[in-house]
Parts: sequence; structure tokens; C-alpha cells
Amino acid sequence: MKKIDHLGIAVTDLEAAEKIFTDVLGTSPYKREEVESEDVVTSFFKTGDSKIELLQSTSEDGPIARHISKRGEGLHHIAFHVDDLEMEISELESKGYRCISGPKDGADGKRIAFLHPSDTAKVLVELCEG
Repeated sequence: MKKIDHLGIAVTDLEAAEKIFTDVLGTSPYKREEVESEDVVTSFFKTGDSKIELLQSTSEDGPIARHISKRGEGLHHIAFHVDDLEMEISELESKGYRCISGPKDGADGKRIAFLHPSDTAKVLVELCEG
């Protein structure tokens, strides 16, 4: 893994969250993107070499809506940049980690996969290639 690619933050009101992070980071989001396969609209901010990804559900039963209903708004996942997604998944699975989603296309032009949070200290870990 090369670096932290981004932190994903689940929100109920994307516009309000964009205002907060615009104020905090001193910069506006550089793009919004809908990922229909995940029932989510994302908004990205650059901060140094990493990014902040705000995630708002587009459906009442989408993954982000379910996350918020169980845990509330806040940190959803941490994403790490990898050069070869399949190789990284294979290596981690050989060590006993479970891939629960992916590889698949994600936001920001990335191919992604998620590791089971029960295997990663209760933190949802995303692997990003691209």
C-alpha cells in the first residue's frame, strides 16, 4: 500500500457537509459524482496528498443510509492506494483477511475493494487502484 488515498465520511446532507469542509479545509470540493451501483453521491476535497470523500445515500436502503441508521454520521472508511488491486487482495486473503466487496468500479475513476471490518480492528478498509 502506497499511501492513504482518502477518508470516507457518511453524511445525511451533502450540501451542509460541503460547507463545513470548505470552511475547515479552506478549499471547495473539486468534484461531485454519483455512483449508482452504491446508491451514493460523493463529493471530493483534496487535502495534501490525500482526499476527503463525503458520501450521501441516494436511497433509503443504500449502504450509506444503513450505516448512518446504525452508527450515525461520521467516518465510514479509510482508503489506501494500491498499484495492483487483485494482487493486494490475493496477498491479504492469504493472510486471512476477507474481501467483502469488489474488485469493482468506484468513484473518482478508481477500481476498489473493501475488507471486512471484523478483520481490520472494526475499521472498513477500502483498497483503491487507479
